[in-house]
Amino acid sequence: MPPEAWPDDLFPADPYPGARPPTSFVHVDGVSRVLEPDPAQPSGWCVDGGDLDAWLEARGAPPLPGRVPVLAYGSNANPSKITWMRDERGLTGPVVVLRATTTGLAAAWAAGLRVVDDQRPAVLVAANRTEQHAVWMAAPEQFVPLDRVEGRGADPQRHRLGRLRTGTVRVEDGGVVDGCCAYLGLDPDVRRRSRHPLLVDGAPVFCSDVDQAGATALTGEPAPDDGIDAETVDGTPHPDAWPARVFVYGLLMPGQPSWPLMAPHVTGEPREAALPGTVSDTGLGFPALTRDGVQGDVPGYVVDLADPVTALPGLDDYEGPEYRRVRVVLGDGTVCWTYLWTETSVPLRPLPHGWR
Repeated sequence: MPPEAWPDDLFPADPYPGARPPTSFVHVDGVSRVLEPDPAQPSGWCVDGGDLDAWLEARGAPPLPGRVPVLAYGSNANPSKITWMRDERGLTGPVVVLRATTTGLAAAWAAGLRVVDDQRPAVLVAANRTEQHAVWMAAPEQFVPLDRVEGRGADPQRHRLGRLRTGTVRVEDGGVVDGCCAYLGLDPDVRRRSRHPLLVDGAPVFCSDVDQAGATALTGEPAPDDGIDAETVDGTPHPDAWPARVFVYGLLMPGQPSWPLMAPHVTGEPREAALPGTVSDTGLGFPALTRDGVQGDVPGYVVDLADPVTALPGLDDYEGPEYRRVRVVLGDGTVCWTYLWTETSVPLRPLPHGWR
């Protein structure tokens, strides 16, 4: 086995929340493979020396643009737990887990205990702390087993799924996941299973400060809430919903011939920006953005979309099969959709000097 891959037994699940790899990783068949940020790859990530999206698609799995970010602050970033979810909860396909730093959010011990083993689980709370957690890039079909594990829709329900308005989530490539989804604790009728934070002497107890043995022995009262502002998500979130913005660099820019196609979907004012990459002349009347080889700054605009789920299919049709829609990270951490050129049969030429 290559050194960039680890078997599950290196990361035991007990005691909760279990151990996790020291890097971003993709998990399949009981093995965690190292993921590294690589802006030269179409997906922005490298696994086994190649592009993550190509690796996923070779296994019949959705690429990153078809996945939804979900904050994992408890055991869901533990590889052994992921294999348990495959065996016991119907999880299928590769699981993509990105290392993340949270600010203004923290994992605290819950007032209730877990159904499966009476260990004390974590719950997310608003807090003036910076912590290391993870983000699942979840395929839509993976929400069914996630919901089963988290008790979303159960009776009594233990968690809701929300889009965070509190705090900041930044993944390893520098991208800020604004509106990241997260499972947020509820206080069901069965109080012993409460997923509100446990208050001891009036304050939450953070998981990074007290281990599971100490947490199990804690006594206190459930907090009235977690202090988090989040929009509740009904059903399965759509991958196109994040981010709600596009980086445009060609004919879709303001003032260019195709701007009327974009304009009905725009909210707010377009903002000038630049993206590392290379833009070339296709000889077909429109430019092509690539990210391999020599890197420069591609000028363009960040355009906010009122409803990306509605707007993006039309833009996909306009761009056509020569382009691929991907998420990219700007220098300030802003994540945008943009369109990369993927057609290999068309020779690309340098753009005329002064192109804008």
